[in-house]
Amino acid sequence: MSSDKKPRQGKVILVTGGSGLVGSAIRDVVAEDPRPDETFIFLTSKDADLTSAAETAALFEKHHPTHIIHLAAMVGGLFRNLKYNLEFWRQNSLINDNVLHTAHLHDVEKVVSCLSTCIFPDKTAYPIDETMVHNGPPHDSNFGYAYAKRMIDIQNRGYHTQYKRMYTSVIPTNIFGSYDNFNLEDGHVIPGLINKVYTAKKNGTPFTIWGTGKPLRQFIYSKDLARLFLWVLREYNEVDPIILSVGEEDEVSIKQAAEAVIKAFDFTGEVIYDTSKSDGQFKKTASNAKLKKYLPDVKFTPFETAVKETVDWFIANYETARK
Repeated sequence: MSSDKKPRQGKVILVTGGSGLVGSAIRDVVAEDPRPDETFIFLTSKDADLTSAAETAALFEKHHPTHIIHLAAMVGGLFRNLKYNLEFWRQNSLINDNVLHTAHLHDVEKVVSCLSTCIFPDKTAYPIDETMVHNGPPHDSNFGYAYAKRMIDIQNRGYHTQYKRMYTSVIPTNIFGSYDNFNLEDGHVIPGLINKVYTAKKNGTPFTIWGTGKPLRQFIYSKDLARLFLWVLREYNEVDPIILSVGEEDEVSIKQAAEAVIKAFDFTGEVIYDTSKSDGQFKKTASNAKLKKYLPDVKFTPFETAVKETVDWFIANYETARK
């Protein structure tokens, strides 16, 4: 336990990975509706190297958190994962163990960690649900990252079984929004499409979409996810993870996503589908039945509205956006 304990007034909520896509959205949502009994501290990699137990402990000594939202991770696209699976396993395992164990030593009341749908077994039935996380190996391409994220669930269970800790996790589907990584090599679908259309419109060149546009995805707007993260922090008291996603009926094809981006930019140029490029997995449908059981009236920003807001942010912040 921390020897330097002082009385804590209200909740002190430490957000690791606080400058990324999800952390920035949580910061914006908290600013819209601040609560007097909550103090949020948004950390970046500049504040501490979370692979170091000593630096992690120093952070906790400095801030005396009561709650943690744990978003920090070593992340990368497909090709970086394929090349560095060992590093993804080691770095993320160190980060997660340091955050969770230091939280335990400092008597932190609650930790909410962010997992990913890539942790699910490669061979599975659909829709995926929370009971399937450990049912088989994840896809070979990112096994290091996927297993490191899975182990958060195991560790949460351990702290609950031995010490009655309320450390839990969430599993979002495909997140997009302001502050995303719009890099064409390492970014995800929607930010990649946004960057491509921006460039095509600026240069008067065709907009090329890789693949047929047929695969389906469940996209969740970062601001909607941020509001759900705060609900989990304040209200959700299960150790088992919860999928945070739009419903199965709100799956969107890559073609529909591209069309929403085209509309948001008012792009009138040529659109090409490069079918020589792989489509990847056709679908990864996740069930949000558990979320709906807790929040039957949960509402999500309409997809086109969320895409338009993201496009407007990208245009306004083009010089400083990650790309």
